[in-house]
Amino acid sequence: MSVKDERRIDVASPTLAAGDAQASPAAASSSLTERIIAALRTVHDPEIPVNIYDLGLIYRIAPKQQGLVEIDMTLTAPGCPVAGEMLKWVEAAVNGVEGVGTVDVSLVFDPPWDKSRMSEDVQLELGLI
Repeated sequence: MSVKDERRIDVASPTLAAGDAQASPAAASSSLTERIIAALRTVHDPEIPVNIYDLGLIYRIAPKQQGLVEIDMTLTAPGCPVAGEMLKWVEAAVNGVEGVGTVDVSLVFDPPWDKSRMSEDVQLELGLI
């Protein structure tokens, strides 16, 4: 399954992070991105018992030089009462990934989130398919 094609998430090709210097560039970028995604899966939407990655709230993951990671995310609804807190949860989770030094999380609303962004497993779990 291709994350970018099926989930419509922009996963930029990262520049090597400090901890990935011994690995090949392709393996290092894949490994760092996989670790970031695993960290994102530890953050759950408080109103829906699903992690934010599989819920489809993550729009872009872009590892950069010197351990910087840029993340664009959205909310299921613009008026989410924990919006500010959720950004901090994402930052804290990704900051714990080896090779990540700084996390810049941006809240975006274009395109608007809808249930088609959820993984099939989540849609099935929530009884939507």
